[in-house]
Amino acid sequence: MKKNFLIKVFLSYFLLTCTLIAAQSDSFEKGIEFFKNNEFEKSKIYFERDLVFNPKNEKSYLYLAKIFSERDNEEEVEINLNNVLLLNPQNDEAVYMLTLLKIKQYDYKRAQELKDRFTLICKKLCSKKNEIKEKLEKLNPENDKNNN
Repeated sequence: MKKNFLIKVFLSYFLLTCTLIAAQSDSFEKGIEFFKNNEFEKSKIYFERDLVFNPKNEKSYLYLAKIFSERDNEEEVEINLNNVLLLNPQNDEAVYMLTLLKIKQYDYKRAQELKDRFTLICKKLCSKKNEIKEKLEKLNPENDKNNN
């Protein structure tokens, strides 16, 4: 009797685990599909679901940041980018996006720090260094003092 009960518990646990693993991997992939089709609300749901199963998936946080960027929700963009950088401080795309956000928010000091960091870690987005440099030069408070 006890043996049958343990077998049922084990099988239930096994099936539940398999279902959760399948849902986890499927959620991120579905989120990507919807994101590529500009269906941001649907993709947001799948990336959030992926994070329930895998809270350390930096890619889901990055895609959420991109979705919130499309919606001009700077607070959520920053939260998600900071989550990416907590999980992977070397993520050059997140540093790049956060730098642009700080420039947009006129936070020169933080944008400069992020630019310096980006220069050290860039891998696939190194071509963006000049873009950041130009935008920072326009924002530089020292330029205002020199122009007056």
